[in-house]
Amino acid sequence: MSPESRDSSAVLDRYRSYLLLLARAQLDPRKGDRVEASDIVQQTLLEAHEKQEQFRGQTQAQQAVWLRKILANNLADAFRGIGRAKRDIARERSLDASINESSMRLGNLLADDQSSPSQHMDGEERALRLADALAELPEPQREALVLQYWQGWSLSQIAEHLNRTPVAVAGLLKRALRQLREHLCQPADEHSR
Repeated sequence: MSPESRDSSAVLDRYRSYLLLLARAQLDPRKGDRVEASDIVQQTLLEAHEKQEQFRGQTQAQQAVWLRKILANNLADAFRGIGRAKRDIARERSLDASINESSMRLGNLLADDQSSPSQHMDGEERALRLADALAELPEPQREALVLQYWQGWSLSQIAEHLNRTPVAVAGLLKRALRQLREHLCQPADEHSR
């Protein structure tokens, strides 16, 4: 692998947690989707690496948009593959819009509570750091957050899905949000150590 190819892979890999969160937000556990979010993200990063010469943007935000489009296409293909959706351009546009909406929710999740170091991050950098922080949470906390904030589930629905009480789910959400805030209040360079 050439040094340029390794550099490109490292840059794209920075988006792994971000894309994984966006992919998970599109999968409804109640439907028993046979689609693995991690497989779709891996495919997305591989395609992006293979097609990097097609990327015409200059900024991190433009690269995130490009990667979200590839992710949306891969999710649409996967859903078609399991028979959940036939080739439907409106459905694919809807999926693309849903991923973009999830990305905005991700960027805004803690915007109101951010301390001054985090306030100075641009939206995409904040979304990437938040996705990384979410990836570090224990699975029940991460799943509860995704189900509430991206799937719009109620506490009782999440409790039933996780085999917990609504009070226990509220505790999971509270601890998860506290950990995310702590993570985002740390300077960015502390996360790269």
